[in-house]
Amino acid sequence: MVATDVKTDKEIRDALLIELECEPEITSHDIAVAVNDAVVTLSGFVHSYWEKAAAEKAAKRVFGVKGVANDIECKLPSERTDPEIARDAIQLLQSHVSLPAHRIKVTVTKGWVTLVGSVDWQYQKSIAESAVKEVKGVVGIADEIEIKPQVAQTEIKTKIEDALKCSAELDAQHITVEVVDGSVVNLYGRVGSWAAKDEAERAARSHPGVTRVENYITTNP
Repeated sequence: MVATDVKTDKEIRDALLIELECEPEITSHDIAVAVNDAVVTLSGFVHSYWEKAAAEKAAKRVFGVKGVANDIECKLPSERTDPEIARDAIQLLQSHVSLPAHRIKVTVTKGWVTLVGSVDWQYQKSIAESAVKEVKGVVGIADEIEIKPQVAQTEIKTKIEDALKCSAELDAQHITVEVVDGSVVNLYGRVGSWAAKDEAERAARSHPGVTRVENYITTNP
């Protein structure tokens, strides 16, 4: 008999029920779980959007799960008005020193929050959405924030080239930096090791305004 790590739907469901029971962010006892061909369907009711998101994350952590359909509904213990939700969301965004809150606008319709505007980094977009999830009364979030760096393309190129020259692990003479679409960095050339290649990419990613790095550097020990 050949051993296999494939889990049955029942095993996946049992594991997920334990995961939900152990998740401290989930307080609702009204979550139902169904599994068909390793695809999990979550249904029922919770008291916040944050709790709904936590249930989905718990399902994705279970070994063997191939997909998750999150049909959980947010049933708030007491309704809040859209202006109250918007006010709290704006205050939370402003409290994060790493966020350009003046570039993010919040609209709320029947508990659904829409975030629009722009930030410099992907992590700022993620922080904004995570912050709003904590607001009492939120039933859903549409994150339409765009990543639009406020740094000039030529400035990005110059700073990255300077950083490469300062790295003791790199021979910057053999690395070419190209910036396209305002914020995407392409690295070309050759280095002596994978560690040096990774160091070049790390140096490029560490600068404000960079949204993506394409590392085309080759290794030639």
